[in-house]
Amino acid sequence: MSEVVTPAPATNKAGFAKTDYSGGKSTLCIGCGHDSITSAIISAAYSSSISPYDIAKMSGIGCSSKTPGYFINKASGFNSLHGRMAPVATGAKVANQKLVTLGVSGDGDSAAIGLGGFVHLMRRNVQMAYLVANNGVYGLTKGQFSATSDKGAKAKSGDLNPFSTIDLCGLALEVGCTFVARSFSGDAKQLVTLISAALKHKGTALIDIISPCVTYNNHDGSTKSYDYFKSHKVMLQELGLIFPEQEITVDYDPGTTTQVDLPDGSKLTLKKLAHDHDVFDREKAMDLVYKSRMKGEILTGLFFIDEKSGNLADTLNLTEKSLALLNEKETRPAESTLKEVFKEYR
Repeated sequence: MSEVVTPAPATNKAGFAKTDYSGGKSTLCIGCGHDSITSAIISAAYSSSISPYDIAKMSGIGCSSKTPGYFINKASGFNSLHGRMAPVATGAKVANQKLVTLGVSGDGDSAAIGLGGFVHLMRRNVQMAYLVANNGVYGLTKGQFSATSDKGAKAKSGDLNPFSTIDLCGLALEVGCTFVARSFSGDAKQLVTLISAALKHKGTALIDIISPCVTYNNHDGSTKSYDYFKSHKVMLQELGLIFPEQEITVDYDPGTTTQVDLPDGSKLTLKKLAHDHDVFDREKAMDLVYKSRMKGEILTGLFFIDEKSGNLADTLNLTEKSLALLNEKETRPAESTLKEVFKEYR
């Protein structure tokens, strides 16, 4: 009797199987959009051939911030205090800039208690992918409105939200973020492409991901429900990512496709659909986001990208060797150097 041989799992260019990017079993509600985000992260990290050991996954507090336990177990991780993911991620990236930093936050974590940290991370252009799982409610505390809830939206209890929304994409554009996009947890094709591009971006890459809460915010009157999203969604462009070793086979009809060269040689392709939009124009992106919101559209896609601005490591003129790995001799200035510094204070 012949022995049955199990074929070896397919591996990426880094030599890892897709299972190497998996995590623990989710404890979120069945049907939660956040689990779809987890699946997209796993697919993006695998297809990008990033070693799971080179990834630092950061989070705060909330349903979204539980998800790092569900992907890439081999990565390093830090679950910070509520709203403090941004400053912790900034410190980690400064200490070891070679880590591929991936932050997962929520609308409560980033748009409310963590808004200050969010803004300063964006304006400093910290090199990281910053994903916001946006469901418009505080799911862990039974469904109160969050800062991204739309004015007039109805809670499951029947109450109406009296306050204006904070649009994280509009705010990120205003303070200088160099990669701003919005997607939907249920659109795997678009989301995986955006996350893959965000992981390769040399600055801060924000993706605001509409992720309906099936328990507290998926009813009539909610503006973050599956039904509401499906009836109000407008795609800005079709997205594709071509890795350096792949043949370019994208449709390049004049005036319909934009190509963005990413740092590792990959090419992000954007085929225009709903709007004739220039992703390299920040002012037009801000106008687009605002006008789309006023029309009641949930516009998804890449709003803006800038691959030329220096990131925080460039601004601080950090050494190529990670600060966390410098020894005492490398960090202690010579006596002559200290004397020159002291002269400036006399």
